[in-house]
Amino acid sequence: MSQTPSTAIAVIGIDIGKNSFHVVGHDTRGAIVLRQKWSRGQVEARLANMQPCLIGMEACVGAHHLSRKLASLGHDARLMPAKYVRPY
Repeated sequence: MSQTPSTAIAVIGIDIGKNSFHVVGHDTRGAIVLRQKWSRGQVEARLANMQPCLIGMEACVGAHHLSRKLASLGHDARLMPAKYVRPY
């Protein structure tokens, strides 16, 4: 699944790894419209070209740095404790 021009992404979930990030985007109805694996260097470049949206990720050292970058791009980046991320 990839992003289509007719659908707007409202919420993005990012699973942060060492070298790769798994990204899932949902539209306003909650349907998955984006499911991709990005490298560390692609994350900021790809999200810079998207409309501002809510982005959720697990709180860790790298997530704090990434959330500050995403906030400067206009996104609403939120961090969650690991115990709340686990069920997903």
